[in-house]
This record gives sequence, structure tokens and C-alpha cells, in this order.
Amino acid sequence: MAANYVMRPSRLDDFDALLQLAQLSGPGFTSLPVDEGILKERLEKSERAFSGRQKRIDYGKYLLMMEHLDTGEVVGCSAVKAGTGIDQPFFNYRVITLAQASHAAGNMRFDMDALILTNEYVGYTEVGTLFLKPEHRGGGAGRLAAQSRYLLMAAAPDRFSDHVLAELRGVVDDKGRSEFWECLGRHFFRMDFTEADRLSATTDNQFIVDLMPKYPIYVDLLPPEAREVIGRCHSDGVGAYKLLQWEGFQFDRTVDIFDGGPLVAAQRRHIRTIQESRVVTLEPGRVAGDPATRQGLAATNSLPDFRASLAEVLMSEDGNVATIDPATIEALQLKRGAEARVWLRS
Repeated sequence: MAANYVMRPSRLDDFDALLQLAQLSGPGFTSLPVDEGILKERLEKSERAFSGRQKRIDYGKYLLMMEHLDTGEVVGCSAVKAGTGIDQPFFNYRVITLAQASHAAGNMRFDMDALILTNEYVGYTEVGTLFLKPEHRGGGAGRLAAQSRYLLMAAAPDRFSDHVLAELRGVVDDKGRSEFWECLGRHFFRMDFTEADRLSATTDNQFIVDLMPKYPIYVDLLPPEAREVIGRCHSDGVGAYKLLQWEGFQFDRTVDIFDGGPLVAAQRRHIRTIQESRVVTLEPGRVAGDPATRQGLAATNSLPDFRASLAEVLMSEDGNVATIDPATIEALQLKRGAEARVWLRS
């Protein structure tokens, strides 16, 4: 059951578990590269972010690990990057529509889409790195991994941007082949998709500045197999995409420059989990079987000791006190009377 899981800040000793998740995530999952140096650095940056020791607040990179409470096994992760495009460029293709018209050709008019390289999301907070081991998917675990990121933002809003984005992995096959890349990117970079993906994850992206086309690319000039995947996400990401849409994220007509995957965005204050969550006082008690009990999430409301779990919640009439099973309160490492944040399913 998903109630046996908790999301917690990553630790330096999570390296082996994070490496295993990276190996399982497959090609095209740029935020989890199978690179020991990068993964160790990610854990170090996360520890500094949670403790508030990074150089700038918008440099914070918060990595959350999903831990199975019964076994202590790390079975998944998700992350929040406080600011994109700050320490290195964050390039995307924006899809624009160009109106073509000619009176001389008998009042002919038609529209054509084109791709333009942009770096317009500087400073946006990014949510991503959502991955669970296959055997631990379902039962609400994916929802916990996703929504815990928004509860983290709600717990420390001054650390995050007013605007939030998410970039989903595009269509890439099991062998690491991307039709979008083969039909477009390969012509400019002269390398395999996996190599470009690795460079994107492990360098400052100067190679993109050096090699990327600087002029609009007409979509109609691309082969059908490339056109068909623009703005589509990987089959493994369909569930995550639906959760993002449920939260209020919308496709922004912006796609990844390597695999054509969609980028979605929302204002932080409009994100559903943030908007519907509330701060309460915790009260331990038996809630199972009570008809007034509601399913939801419970989380600590402060850093660095942020934790989140699925929970069954019984709210007081005034909405200020939440009665939760003692085991869930223990999983959050809180005590009776502590302040917490809860979100309840409608």
C-alpha cells in the first residue's frame, strides 16, 4: 500500500539507491544520468539546498527520495529545481505559427508552424526527476511522489519562483533512438541522441550554443515521423503528464530540443495541491472506518526536515485540527500538537 511510503530529503548515503534508479530510468531521462560524478554532486547540492547553505536561494536543487517504511528501501524519487537557466542555459524550441498569404496567387492563405530556439524560462522553478521502480507504481505512490514537490514549495514559498514548469521526456525507444533527433538534431550535432543527452546532463550546455541552428526551422520540412512526435511524451510519462494537467499545468507550445517532448507551465499560486492544501494542528487517533475520514496527503510544513506521506485524515469542524493515524504521524517524524500541512482529495 502506498501509505507505507514516505517522501524525504535525499542524503549522501542514498548514492547506491539513486544510481540504481538512474540505471532503471532508461535512455532520454536526462535528469537521472548514469554518471557517478553527476549523481554524487546532485546529492551534495540537495543537502545544501535543504539546509539553506547554497550560494543563492534560486540555485537550490531539492531531491526527494521515496522510502518504503517497512523495508527502508528507496524505491523512487522526484525533485524541485528552484531556478532554471541561472547557472546554465535552458534551451527549448518554441513552436510558432507563421501566416502565409498572397493576393497575387489568388488570395491564397495558409499557416505554417516553425521551431525557434529560445531560452525564455530563466528563473522558473522546475519540477521533475519523477521516477518509481516499476513494482512500486500504482496505489497512489506516483501521486505522492508528484504532489510532495508542491507541498515542499508551499512549506517554503520564498525559496521558489512564482512560475513553475515541467519538461517531459519525449518519444524515445528502448534502444535510445529518437525520431525527432534523427530527423533534426543529428544534422547539426553529428552525434547520437544518447551522446547529446549525456552532454546535456553533464556539461554547461555550451555545445548547444555553439552548434544549434540560429534560424527558424519549418516543421513541414521535417519527415512525418519527426512531425508526429513534436509535443508528445514518452509512454512511461503519460501518467505524470496527466497529473501535471490535473494540477493546472498547460502545454506552452514549447518542446525539448533533443526529443521534442512537451514543456508545461503554471503559476505557482494556481497549482491545485498548493491552492487546496491547508496548515493544521495534528492529533493522533484512529480514523480508519470513520465515514467522515478522507484520503489525502500530510506533510511537515518546514525545511530542512520536510517529509510527506499519503494519509487518512479526519478534520475537525473548524478545519484547524487533523486527526491522523499515529503511524503516519511517526512517519512524518512529528508529535501530537505539531503543525503540518494537509491536502484532502475531493
